[in-house]
Amino acid sequence: MQPQTFIFFGPSGSGKGTQARRLQDEIKKRDPDRNILYIETGQKFRELAENDSFTAQKMKNILETGNLAPVFLPIWVWAGIMIENVTGDEHLFLDGMSRRLVEANVLDSALKFYKRENLTIISIECSDEWATKLLKGRGRSDDTDEEIKKRLGWYRENTVPAIEYFKNDSDYRFIPINGEQTIEDVHQEIMIKLGL
Repeated sequence: MQPQTFIFFGPSGSGKGTQARRLQDEIKKRDPDRNILYIETGQKFRELAENDSFTAQKMKNILETGNLAPVFLPIWVWAGIMIENVTGDEHLFLDGMSRRLVEANVLDSALKFYKRENLTIISIECSDEWATKLLKGRGRSDDTDEEIKKRLGWYRENTVPAIEYFKNDSDYRFIPINGEQTIEDVHQEIMIKLGL
């Protein structure tokens, strides 16, 4: 198996993180000797917010209020991880990245710099109603009706143009997935469409 690059998109509540991890497990089984680099910016933001620095305090405020981090921060996070860890021979899983069009441009430039091939966009698609039901079910305090509506609206307005950017680039294979299924059925659809 050649090194693969998977970029996961999906609104809050779509289960993209779960599906990214499940696909990662499958790839590890099929190609056990090759490293996997999994980058998920949300977790890195939470780690940053635990520090005592001025930036960390501002990041903590962003996380607590549900506001959006300025463009330079997610790029700084994933670019740093790539610079330190990409060898050119690993499978690359990108989850929660390029949530805005400007970030998509920068990510594209990074992937081309590293001469990544086998670029696949996996877009987990579901209705606002479906996502809301799942988000309400996880019981987090920030999953209020108003907050969920804001997040889903933001996704449509900002992330969908980033998805379209990749979708219209012939270097990327675009795979839409029906997210309104059981976790196992979503996983199976991904495996079938990837030909694995």
